[in-house]
Amino acid sequence: MAKPVPKTAAEIDSMRLAGRMAMRVLRRAAGAVGPGITTGELDQLIGRWIAEEGGTSAFLGYRGFPANACISVNEEVIHGIGGVRRLQFGDLVKLDIGVRARGFVGDVAMTVACGGCSPIAQKLLDVTIQGLREGIGQVRGGSTTVDVGRAVQRVVEAAGFGVVREFCGHGVGRNVHEEPQVPNYVDLRNSVRLRPGVTIAIEPMVTVGSPSVKILDDGWTVVTHDRQLSAHFEHTVLVTEGGAEILTDDGMPPLY
Repeated sequence: MAKPVPKTAAEIDSMRLAGRMAMRVLRRAAGAVGPGITTGELDQLIGRWIAEEGGTSAFLGYRGFPANACISVNEEVIHGIGGVRRLQFGDLVKLDIGVRARGFVGDVAMTVACGGCSPIAQKLLDVTIQGLREGIGQVRGGSTTVDVGRAVQRVVEAAGFGVVREFCGHGVGRNVHEEPQVPNYVDLRNSVRLRPGVTIAIEPMVTVGSPSVKILDDGWTVVTHDRQLSAHFEHTVLVTEGGAEILTDDGMPPLY
């Protein structure tokens, strides 16, 4: 497996820019989620807001992806395509935003409860956020991707939820997906030591029921096999000697 290449200071500055832009767009998108809006309308708004930031969508056209962002609802885990679906009260809406600026990508995601949600859905959100935090907390020069995955898995499975295994976090930089893979569970076959300057996206994908997933006939949308609820949160982070710098931090109070 290829070793991740640390970014230069100038490249990291560009990633900070892209990350801040992505988070600002995510804030606006989260605020627009509400009963009645369609996922297609939401995607159009996201495209407009990315352009207003001065960036471009990192996802539109990526490997043929047809939308500005990934918008996935309830049992849809990731890679959902905006369309005619109209959001309803209680829906869990996953918003995954990728912005390219100065040739580099900021990748960030969160799950929003549409107007409110059930107690089990709220627990799912809380646990997924905590898994993300614990994973980020393992990042420092010399730690490994297994350390990150172990931290996420421990939090999620202790709460009785499932960790998706078919998809995982990843390196990010000039490309949406780079080395290394960053699983959300212990995968000793994919253990990579993290060096300062490496940039990765950590993104727990958590399910209420079975962690098994499948891809729908559109070739993109990933759903839970048992059609139970799922949640997804993500930050792009920089590995430093002493810890992680969250590059998708816009300086405002954290959304999660």
